[in-house]
Amino acid sequence: MNYVSHLGLVLAVLSVLGLGTSGLGYRFGLWSYKTGISLVKCAGFTSAAAAVVCLVGVVHSIWKAVPEGRTPGLVGLMVAACVLALTLKWKRNLDRHPYIHDITTDTENPPEFDAILPLRAKSENPAVYGGPELARQQLAAYPDLKPIALSSPPHETFSRAMQVAQDMGWKIVSSNPQSLRIEATDTTFWFGFQDDIVVRITPAPAGSRIDVRSVSRVGKSDLGTNARRIEAFFSRMV
Repeated sequence: MNYVSHLGLVLAVLSVLGLGTSGLGYRFGLWSYKTGISLVKCAGFTSAAAAVVCLVGVVHSIWKAVPEGRTPGLVGLMVAACVLALTLKWKRNLDRHPYIHDITTDTENPPEFDAILPLRAKSENPAVYGGPELARQQLAAYPDLKPIALSSPPHETFSRAMQVAQDMGWKIVSSNPQSLRIEATDTTFWFGFQDDIVVRITPAPAGSRIDVRSVSRVGKSDLGTNARRIEAFFSRMV
């Protein structure tokens, strides 16, 4: 029996379990998000080890003509490769983006939260904007992220923004047609991180101007999630 291939398969399965439970455990309150992220890292290292062990097992089974070692080795190698690819993609995203989590289209006068503030009372990240240094980092990372202008009047733009926010699955916390502001919360897919959004619409000479701010409640880096959320919102508005 080829124990090397079977060991590699076990390691590959463990890497899947580590990756699979990392976000679910945080969602169900079994551990902190930092523990969940540590599990993602461990899954990456375990999958790399599994791939090496499985490859050795497959080569050994071919060299020694032990057929029963090939299948578990090949299966483990494919599983490990998938997990490793996912964790490397996560690491690449982490390295590509600055360690910021508060993104806005107006860094000089960012939209402020009001109704959402009680929901962020126990959040790790403050709702107060980080100032010029944060603005500098955002400009360097997302130079094209700016407010958009629409030809529609403000109240019509507000109704459109409400519909788009709901279509994107945001949980509306507050909407005020008089002040032309929307506050909402969006939940990420895997870990279930809650990010808060405020949409501010102001009259413009040719119609309306829309500014958006999206802020994570926890974590130093958002891996570009907040910027992508704003860009997705704008793409549906135009």
